Amino acid sequence: MDIRIGITHAPREISIEIEDEESVVKQTKASAEAALGGLSTTFTVTDRRGRQVVIPSAKIAYVEFGAPDGDRKLGFGS
Repeated sequence: MDIRIGITHAPREISIEIEDEESVVKQTKASAEAALGGLSTTFTVTDRRGRQVVIPSAKIAYVEFGAPDGDRKLGFGS
């Protein structure tokens, strides 16, 4: 699953791909809700390769969960 995180005062978003396992997705969503709700000072995400990204909660503008390939494809055809 793909996660896109908007950071305040930053022109680009952070894109992280996590495991599609239900338990991993639930844990990541709970962590995002805690960070956005002020219950945690950081939002920690572990990507598919095991790397951790830690973002200060005060800097998060939004967190978007979606499929890795998603519906964001553009194409030109006949």
